[in-house]
Amino acid sequence: MTASPMSKGSNLPVDARVVRVELAWAAGAGVPDIDASALLLTEAGRVRDDGDFVFYNQPRHTSGAVTHLGKQRGTRDTTDTVEVDLGAVEGVVERIVLCASADGGTFGQVPGLVLRLLDAGAGTELARFDMAAGTETAFIGGELYRRQGKWKFRAVGQGYASGLAGLATDFGITVDDAPPVASASPAAATSPVPPASPATTATPVPPPPPVPPAVPLAPAQQPAVPHPGAPRLTKGEERLPVDMRKRLSLRKEQVAVSLRKHGAAEVTARVILVLDASGSMSFLYSKGVVADVVERMAAVAAQLDDDGEMQAWTFASNPARLPDLRLGELPEWLRLHVRVGEVGLFRRGRKKGLEPSQVDMRDVGIQNEEQKVIAEVRAFVRGNPASAPTLVLFFSDGGVYRNKEIERELREAVEEPVFWQFVGLGKSNYGVLERFDTLPGRRVDNVGFFAVDDISTVPDAELYDRLLSEFPQWITAAGRAGIL
Repeated sequence: MTASPMSKGSNLPVDARVVRVELAWAAGAGVPDIDASALLLTEAGRVRDDGDFVFYNQPRHTSGAVTHLGKQRGTRDTTDTVEVDLGAVEGVVERIVLCASADGGTFGQVPGLVLRLLDAGAGTELARFDMAAGTETAFIGGELYRRQGKWKFRAVGQGYASGLAGLATDFGITVDDAPPVASASPAAATSPVPPASPATTATPVPPPPPVPPAVPLAPAQQPAVPHPGAPRLTKGEERLPVDMRKRLSLRKEQVAVSLRKHGAAEVTARVILVLDASGSMSFLYSKGVVADVVERMAAVAAQLDDDGEMQAWTFASNPARLPDLRLGELPEWLRLHVRVGEVGLFRRGRKKGLEPSQVDMRDVGIQNEEQKVIAEVRAFVRGNPASAPTLVLFFSDGGVYRNKEIERELREAVEEPVFWQFVGLGKSNYGVLERFDTLPGRRVDNVGFFAVDDISTVPDAELYDRLLSEFPQWITAAGRAGIL
């Protein structure tokens, strides 16, 4: 059943305990992406702290009453949804303001924008509010509020040309007055930055797992000649802390075993690492999962290329090249460059205390724009030719939506000496990356993909087998095709 449309300022009682507030719009070329959010306000009309802001990078309020459910992309429209358990809302919260922000444009460029209030249990539509806008980049669609112990919904339709930061200021969110950096993209200027909280501070390096003590070989056991594909001695590894050096040695052996199993014992390659830094990744950074992934990938680079270096990129709305990872500097590299979610909500300008080599993550943003970093890595490979092929290890938790642009980049890359191995870190939407193996019209298959629920639970041997299973096949096919 479809509810009658509401007019601006009208209200109605809400009897359902759990409701969903759904923003819907017609996506298309030139249409900004829209993000739903919610602010929990006290009687004074203010938030208590940054924790009262619920959005895609802080998707669940600590009370459990408000949850950002995320986007769904259908054939006709796209939706972004916030769910509210009205029975669980804390007594001090009097209003829940239902907001939206436009990433990369204004609401005047968004056709068919509508807010729907649904009974989450029955699935019925309780209210419908069609919204029209012009130059606004942030919007209050409606609000849920208490009246005499009952909940009601009001259609608001108030826009903010100053963006989500301007809207948030009105409700007590502290916004740094420093101007945006000159290189900030439109998306970075309109997208919120993850709030600073214990869960989103600078990423700690996880404590090393227990490693069996190294057992030195007796002289009679020392092999006179290394077997094909044996772990290579890598520049700089002697400078690593003892525990990290032991882990590296064991992992290089696992990489060597995987290469031998796939008939690629003597293969060498330049390895490039790409790390997703979009908003939804902040949990994996804060828990040390990404730092552990980088250490495990350092073993792949060390075994495939003995120069002790690996190029690295991070990306979200924009790509950023990180300093080269030199094996002997791995602990410091992890400390300085595996770092997402450490800045305050909506803060702009350079972060005080950044070292010269560090990337300011606000320049990177928090959206998913995989095609930009793919293009930048391709340009690097073209500009820096190598005698060996390039293996790109690309880690992302999904949320892929630039499917056409990504497919175009990867199709064009077929003729280049690069194999792209994508690894999904969860059960999210991987779009064209997941389907690329089945796409016709390519001389060789230059893309591999697999996803894992929790990469920290995958043993090294299994992880390296999955990472390297398609790379040798591509080398053979690319050689026959004259690409290598």
